[in-house]
Amino acid sequence: MHAIEEYRPPTPPFTRETAEKKVRLAEDGWNSREPNRVAQAYSIGTRWRNRTEFIEGREQARLFLQRKWSKELEYRLIKELWAFTEDRIAVRYAYEWKDDSGNWFRSYGNENWEFDDQGLMVNRYACLNDLPIEESERLFRWPKGRRPEDHPGLSELGL
Repeated sequence: MHAIEEYRPPTPPFTRETAEKKVRLAEDGWNSREPNRVAQAYSIGTRWRNRTEFIEGREQARLFLQRKWSKELEYRLIKELWAFTEDRIAVRYAYEWKDDSGNWFRSYGNENWEFDDQGLMVNRYACLNDLPIEESERLFRWPKGRRPEDHPGLSELGL
């Protein structure tokens, strides 16, 4: 039996229902902006490619998230399942944030994930682009934390 922090249901093999749940759990975690908590969803030896950064290991992932959320203020994220197999999930996502000068951005991207048998992510490959927006163009306006159930997803927003 694995320690609780080393087991993250739902686990492979994924169905549409469990893949959608995994995506929503990931979205909720990232929206918490808690690097220590979020890093626990990744295997000890996780490997990431995020923009131009190559990250190896849970500790590097935690440090990356800490840097990210100290720079990307008022972060709000929506993820959407794109495709899945037994142990892999592809998502598209968008998030809004502002920098320390008050400039707003919407970042769009795609991620490919691979999971081990315990449901921990072993590989994360992300590609994304940042679009400057005006504060008045923001679409993600819920309080910090989990996106409300009644808030539209990416498809409903036409993103």
